[in-house]
Amino acid sequence: MDISLSDKSNGTQIEPRSIHGILWLQTHFESTHWESISNGLVIIPNKDAQILIKDAGQAGINVN
Repeated sequence: MDISLSDKSNGTQIEPRSIHGILWLQTHFESTHWESISNGLVIIPNKDAQILIKDAGQAGINVN
C-alpha cells in the first residue's frame, strides 16, 4: 500500500505508507503542505478523496 485514506468526522485523512506514495502526493500538493502530509496530519473533503483514489490508481499507486 502506498497511500492510506481513513474516514474521519471532518473528511478523509491522508497517510503516505511508501516512498512512492509520498512522491506522488508531493506532485499533487503544494510544498508548504509536504511536512504535514508526510506526518499524516492532512484531512481533505471526502469528495476530493474520491478524486485522489482515481488519479493515484491511474498512476499505479496503491490506495487503501
